[in-house]
Amino acid sequence: MTVSEVQQSVPLTSEVGGRVGGELVIGDIGPVADLSSLVIFGITGDLARKKLVPAIYDLAHCGQLPAGFDLVGFARDAANSEPVLRESVIAHARRPFDPAVWQALTQRIHLVEGSFDDPGGFTQLASLLAVLDQRRGKPDNYVFYLSVPPSAFATVCGRLAVVGLNRPARGWRRVVVEKPFGHDLPSSRALEVVLAQYFPPSSIYRIDHYLGKETVQNILALRFANGMFEPLWNNRHIDHVQITMAESVGVTGRAGYYDGVGAARDVIQNHLLQLLALIAMEEPVGFDADSIAAEKVKILSATELLGPLDQTSARGQYGPGIDDDVRLPGLTEEDGFPADSSTETFAALTVGITTRRWAGVPFYIRTGKRLARRTTEIAVTFTPPAHGSPAARAAGVSNVLVFRVQPDDGIELHIGAKRPGGGMQIQPVSLGMDFRSVFDPAPEAYERLIGDVLRGDGTLFPRRAEVEHSWRIIDPLLQHWATAGRPGTYPAGTSGPASADDILSRSGRVWRTL
Repeated sequence: MTVSEVQQSVPLTSEVGGRVGGELVIGDIGPVADLSSLVIFGITGDLARKKLVPAIYDLAHCGQLPAGFDLVGFARDAANSEPVLRESVIAHARRPFDPAVWQALTQRIHLVEGSFDDPGGFTQLASLLAVLDQRRGKPDNYVFYLSVPPSAFATVCGRLAVVGLNRPARGWRRVVVEKPFGHDLPSSRALEVVLAQYFPPSSIYRIDHYLGKETVQNILALRFANGMFEPLWNNRHIDHVQITMAESVGVTGRAGYYDGVGAARDVIQNHLLQLLALIAMEEPVGFDADSIAAEKVKILSATELLGPLDQTSARGQYGPGIDDDVRLPGLTEEDGFPADSSTETFAALTVGITTRRWAGVPFYIRTGKRLARRTTEIAVTFTPPAHGSPAARAAGVSNVLVFRVQPDDGIELHIGAKRPGGGMQIQPVSLGMDFRSVFDPAPEAYERLIGDVLRGDGTLFPRRAEVEHSWRIIDPLLQHWATAGRPGTYPAGTSGPASADDILSRSGRVWRTL
């Protein structure tokens, strides 16, 4: 849609609510939501089509977009992308497709065609935003979502600055960036320098979509809203913690991103160290963004790799395997991966936290692709009683508190119970709570996070210090692996390389079964 077309077609409605007379009314997302425009750079890319636009549709479906909201898509091939976006919403939105909702939303969608190094495209973008502000009577409140490779951040931000879009006249600016936040600590810092040239720290929102998952947020609720856990949440009562993110899929079609990145950079540096911070942090003075970030930074700054690394870490690369009589290809058989690729698809490591609460408690972290099943969980294993019954000791029962993040999000507590019948026969049983059986369906992660950006709530977005501490933790391991040759292979569809089992077996522990 051109600027002149926008001048003729933009409606002047600003109602708040749900649906009126069969027509979608854009609603108010919350008490601090402002009239605003969201600009997605890379609107035709995979992330925007599969996650961002469907999330915006879901917000519109339940009346949770702010009044006067506009979505502007910027991409080289944006001009004719509306049918593609519609099909993406049908395929990926959480809520059923409603033609009336989509039709109303399309009145708020505007497309600008241009490349990221094209001055003309950014000039057109600036004119379009000015027209939308004038017609809707809103200040210049803009969210810029960089759904582009980090290598394009500097170009996009620089072009925004040239046309004056990075600095507000009356409103505010927020820029959203996706991981990876660099590929090591120096590159992460360089990336932050680029962003800081154009936007103040308070305007930068780093997306880690795992933090938008309800189960992840419930870690804090369970810990600090229930008095029974806090007295046990320390090294006197907890033996160890396992954090696992296992995927059954491979990296088919992702060679351009994944080759040379690997499992540790892809998810441990961000998702899994964020989970560690939430499970281990002290209670914040408040549940606002600054207070929670302060406690996460304290934990990450006290987290360090435990060595020697050849005994406390493992890596692997999936080879061919069989699943339900179907042959699965190995990584180097996937399109785009060289036969001598040294990219790891499985990574495991051990960290410790040098605080009084956690001293001596190992945290085992693992992730991998083409594993036996898909699951993400945090398992807190409690120390067995020093004088447990002979039956309990013989049964090998451990008390384990499990946070299931995906696919079936919920919380489980594993305990020992007497088996019916004669004698004291103890067996493990599970007490569980499935979120879907207790609560209404939760918003998808991107739905929640986009809403938070529009509200200006940074609680679920990692701060610069968190990112840098995470790289400080991971970098020595990556440097160690860089000198260790190619990783060994493990059969696709299994639990990973045998070297991962060795990490725990040296201390008489075992990984939870996948």
